[in-house]
Amino acid sequence: MSNLRNFATVIFTAVLFVSCVNDSDPGLEDEVITTMTVTLEPEGEGTTVTLQTLDLDGKGPDEPVITKSGDLAAGVTYNGSIELLNETVDPAENMTEEVEESDLEHQVFYTVGTGLDVTTTYENFDTKGDPLGTEFTLIAGAVSSGTLTFTLRHEPTKPNTGLVDAEGETDIEVAFDIEVIEEK
Repeated sequence: MSNLRNFATVIFTAVLFVSCVNDSDPGLEDEVITTMTVTLEPEGEGTTVTLQTLDLDGKGPDEPVITKSGDLAAGVTYNGSIELLNETVDPAENMTEEVEESDLEHQVFYTVGTGLDVTTTYENFDTKGDPLGTEFTLIAGAVSSGTLTFTLRHEPTKPNTGLVDAEGETDIEVAFDIEVIEEK
């Protein structure tokens, strides 16, 4: 009986050790992102537009709070940046830094919905020259409306031609309702 107990203890210890090793592997850690803030600063004159989603309970029962500070002006070029935060800890953890430090393992994708006349261009890249996407340019075309979706993928296939063939896991995905209006 003592040998059986020792054998069970060894097996349990081995399983526990392997579990701990896998849990401590930073490549397997889930990234907690509670807040995404997209800042769109117009080149020249104009008003900065801020898009934000806040989901402090993560996958909990509460819906994320999605806000938009204003509309885009037709014909204006915006310099875009994305800030990602984990606000479940105090002080909040800047997840943008982690994404940029492990740039080969991440990419932000921009999906323009039907009816919205905007184009986006990547402005920052990973160490191999593939798009990263925490910085971008957005050009607001004609008066229009629709959704603009921002998707952060972990371990996407790179290079890729867009979200569909990128594979990987989605860390955060948010669709914002956008309007492009005539500048006043």
